Amino acid sequence: MADITTSSPSAARPATRETAFRVRMRRLNGVLLRLLSDPSAALGLAIIAALLGMAIFAPLIAPPNIPDPYQMPRDWSAVRMPPGTPGFPLGTTNEGGDVFYGVVWGSRTSLQLSLMVVGITVVIGTIVGSLAGLLGGWVDEVLMRVVDVFLSIPELIFALAIAAVLGPSFTNIIIALSMVLWVKYARIMRAQVIQIKQNDYVDAARVIGDSKLNIYLRDILPNSITPVSVQATLDMGNVVLIGATLSFIGLSQAGIAEWGVLVSEGQAGIASGRWWASTFPGLMIFLWALAFNLVGDGLRDALDPRTEGR
Repeated sequence: MADITTSSPSAARPATRETAFRVRMRRLNGVLLRLLSDPSAALGLAIIAALLGMAIFAPLIAPPNIPDPYQMPRDWSAVRMPPGTPGFPLGTTNEGGDVFYGVVWGSRTSLQLSLMVVGITVVIGTIVGSLAGLLGGWVDEVLMRVVDVFLSIPELIFALAIAAVLGPSFTNIIIALSMVLWVKYARIMRAQVIQIKQNDYVDAARVIGDSKLNIYLRDILPNSITPVSVQATLDMGNVVLIGATLSFIGLSQAGIAEWGVLVSEGQAGIASGRWWASTFPGLMIFLWALAFNLVGDGLRDALDPRTEGR
């Protein structure tokens, strides 16, 4: 009698997971190659690399102010100095602030703002959207009505109102933006979960006895994250734009090395020809938003299966 052996689901699972990991790594490599082959996305990646380098090496590029490196140093004997002045390569503001110092350390401030806000909003939005999509029924109705209320208010106005109530502070700007931007991720994640949980491989996982948590973590979540990743990349630039707007109108911490604060300090001198205090930080805001938008658009095209092979 022939020896017939059957493989159990538990024995096959490690091989299946290893295969899935290899497939994901190949897809990631393919996405990176397609990003680099896209001229606009490659330009965005180059700008982001330069800005990240400035943020990481800020203490070497501009020696930190003691005791708080995020507070711009003031020199009241060097007010309104033009670019090229010894010791002040990008000039000074009306209050004696070093524009070069503010530009360099402002890159680190913007990086912190973007990472914290996007990280918080992605986590909250993913949890809310997943619960709504998985549970459905009254849970879905309640959560989506809350999302609709948030979406009905323009982002900038809502963030402005929250930041004004909380008071001028860099931390309060992070809180305000996080309270405003999570809803788009909840909406995206809900739609993805509802679509993916109807696929045959999810039904097959249920049939072999996988728990709901395992199905979500292994099958639904990894296949739902693509549009969330694209939106997060776009929001890395959008967050700095909104944050700079709030700082410009005085809702950030006073004297902090932040691009919006620098633009605000330098606006009074534009009419009299002292353009540098607003121009250089404004250019950094533009480059930051442009770079992440270019990469976000390229990432969306690279992850779109309809463009694969083109």
